[in-house]
Amino acid sequence: MYKHLYRRFTEANPTLLHFASHSHHYWPDVTREAQLQYWDDCAKYVDDKWSHIFSVKVPQAQRLISDVLNLTHSQQIVFAPNTHEFVFRLLSSLDWNQKVRILTTDSEFYSFDRQVSRLAELPHFEVVKIPTLPFDTFHERFEQAMESSDWNMIFLSHVFFNSGLVCDVERLVKDAPSDVPFVIDGYHSFMAAPLNLKPIQEKVFYVAGSYKYAQGGEGCCFLYVPPSTRHRPMYTGWFAELSKLSAIGNEVGYPTDAYQYAGSTMDFSGMYRLIATLETFKDQGLDITRIHTLIQNNQQLFLEELAKVNHPLVNRQNLIQDNLKNHGHFLTFNLPSTEATSQLVKEMKTRGLMTDSRGSRLRFGFGLYHDTTDIKAAVAKI
Repeated sequence: MYKHLYRRFTEANPTLLHFASHSHHYWPDVTREAQLQYWDDCAKYVDDKWSHIFSVKVPQAQRLISDVLNLTHSQQIVFAPNTHEFVFRLLSSLDWNQKVRILTTDSEFYSFDRQVSRLAELPHFEVVKIPTLPFDTFHERFEQAMESSDWNMIFLSHVFFNSGLVCDVERLVKDAPSDVPFVIDGYHSFMAAPLNLKPIQEKVFYVAGSYKYAQGGEGCCFLYVPPSTRHRPMYTGWFAELSKLSAIGNEVGYPTDAYQYAGSTMDFSGMYRLIATLETFKDQGLDITRIHTLIQNNQQLFLEELAKVNHPLVNRQNLIQDNLKNHGHFLTFNLPSTEATSQLVKEMKTRGLMTDSRGSRLRFGFGLYHDTTDIKAAVAKI
């Protein structure tokens, strides 16, 4: 139904059935014009481009993101080239002179998980990872862990990248200690799984980006900083201590409690692409609820077609989660081994079907550029 928005990507890959949307999502055609507009603005404004970007483009992106997440404080959104910048700024805002205890899960994305695993090698860092499986008891187990000890940070995903399972973050935030930074990783849920942050916006950090379902490509990640935050990260950047530079502070428009987390000067072409995508979706009447419904319908059709072929590995019995009402935009099948999964991914690629895997888990990602014909053809190539 919306394949026409992705003509350049689909025409560049005419024989490819791309079902790795959760990994490298196709970009809408409007992002190419946005990329060129960024170049033209750089040529037009030259030294004054930062004033234009921070006074026009940044507020525009903040408003669009806030609309998706139902945030009241759009000015509390700051930007950086990648999520790791945010992760480390958040970690560096803790008091490393004291014992640091972090509560998280065993299913967090690499930018966070690999960083805290490295820090856990230090004697005064303790990282506790609650298993997400079995998922039926996950929320209760995580709540028990929150209550069982004192924590310096709580970090978990809205949609877990290695399964597609959707966490009830609103429930966990409400049960969390109010004085502990609570960080939601929305990278695999932003513009995919609906989330209303308004009821918890005074308590949570929320980090995501345009690389996945926001479809703006690399280079534009964002962090929502709750207004009550008064941290001073040790990992600084161009914006550190910006309140002392009132003229620049007013020009940038970041409030003093949020700018500490902003990335240094960066390539803002990703923001231009993100803005173009989100504006196009608004023009098309594609809010996140509508998008989610369309993807759920395609996932259901995929499973119905899959049942007809009776594949020995890729079947409904091997799904990590069978409830599409509580699922992200990729289906995950748990296969017997990492080797078997990797081999199947390679075989499907030779047949023109692109998927990916994490260990023994095979992932099929769905996007707005898939139609009924694509889904049936994909199942035929498994």
